[in-house]
Amino acid sequence: MEPREYADLDVTALAALIRDGEVTAEEVARTATEALAAVQPAVNGLVEGPFDSPLDHAADGPFAGVPFGLKDLIAHAAGVPTRSGTRLLGDGVPMPTDTHLMARFRRAGFATLGLTATPELGFNANTEAVATGSVRNPWDLSRSPGGSSGGSAALVAARALPVAHANDGGGSIRIPAAACGLVGLKPSQGRTSPGPDYADPLLGMGVEFVLTRTVRDCAAVLDAVHGHEPGDRYALPDPVRPYADEVRAGSRPLRIALHTAPFSGDGPVDASCVEATEAAGRVLEELGHHVERAAPQLDGAVFDDANFIAWTAFLADGVDGLAEALGLTPGPEHLEATTLACVEHGRTLRAADLFAADRVFNATRRTVAEFHRTYDLILTPTMNVPNTAAGYLDADDASLGARGWYDRIFSTAGFTALSNMTGNPAISLPLGTSAEGWPVGVQLVAPYTGEATLLALAADLERALPWADRRPGTVVG
Repeated sequence: MEPREYADLDVTALAALIRDGEVTAEEVARTATEALAAVQPAVNGLVEGPFDSPLDHAADGPFAGVPFGLKDLIAHAAGVPTRSGTRLLGDGVPMPTDTHLMARFRRAGFATLGLTATPELGFNANTEAVATGSVRNPWDLSRSPGGSSGGSAALVAARALPVAHANDGGGSIRIPAAACGLVGLKPSQGRTSPGPDYADPLLGMGVEFVLTRTVRDCAAVLDAVHGHEPGDRYALPDPVRPYADEVRAGSRPLRIALHTAPFSGDGPVDASCVEATEAAGRVLEELGHHVERAAPQLDGAVFDDANFIAWTAFLADGVDGLAEALGLTPGPEHLEATTLACVEHGRTLRAADLFAADRVFNATRRTVAEFHRTYDLILTPTMNVPNTAAGYLDADDASLGARGWYDRIFSTAGFTALSNMTGNPAISLPLGTSAEGWPVGVQLVAPYTGEATLLALAADLERALPWADRRPGTVVG
């Protein structure tokens, strides 16, 4: 298989070629390894790999032999060192077991060829950890691919991988999807298992899934890996029919709320992001949907205060737990300046602060749920900007402090965190293009457990506004 041929194929097409015997899994793995080696010097998306051979995986899974990257955060594979983007873990700590989701990736047949880069402990909207260096956007190497799943996004956008693991606690699937021209679905809270390490990561805001280039791949992978594991806090109802069938069938007429002002943060919204969202709204009207300007009524300052508590408490708990296990006292030699500031703030919080934040979470969920009684979906920009310059979100900037760092992140990403707090599914689609030629992401948000509606409409938009032939400047082949 030639690199150019490999780069043209999505997950579904590659799996079919392997299954039909037109190409072997071993040949695909060799080509993917060459592709990763070719783009890695430019984008720096890998922190380990390509491996000499893929991690063990089921030969009879629906995606048997399809190359895959595992983000070096939260999910982990037995025997593979994890670093989480931080110097605190040094060269990495080998994990004794797979997480439940990693086991499902293996059973689906994904052939893991490396670990992808993350910012330190995931709290950044770009991916430039001191420990592993700056990841660059293949559309423009002076720009960031977003974060925190930036390593995965850069490699999928450059077509070195057709799919890669990602996770999302405030937009970390959807932000890099928008910046890199990909499909990024954050499933409903509980749709994929966070176990066994977590019950509710980040007070329930953290969700695991993947980044893909096509909607059909997104749906098919969700069909393969969603579901409850013993001990999981949530057991969501199974879909009425496979998500892949929803993609093929398309959507019913929907009532859609269009909104272009951020839900959190105080950053301005770039005109290209507004234009892409409004253009998507016009296309949806042409497809027979009712689109009007509306939004749930939320207090952005109250939202940000609660979200800030959740993030700093999560970082303090994680860092202090690792430090105790490693027998060290974390300092500037282990952590970036803003991470250390967030940890120090998190240590000052009381149990009452977390319960107060949870009350905001509850009120927000119920406000948005009530809004969805009228509107099937919410249509917004994914980000305030198409992307950010490399270095703009510098997590080692000691001048920012904990709240200054939080505000800087969400000044560029004011649309995504709401669905983390509510648990609702949300997807970013590459529906626009900036004057510079960069992709511009548009977001759709559905009610809780509404992935079927979301994916069906996303597929209609992909058919109406196809993006498969768009390629970044740095690309395999």
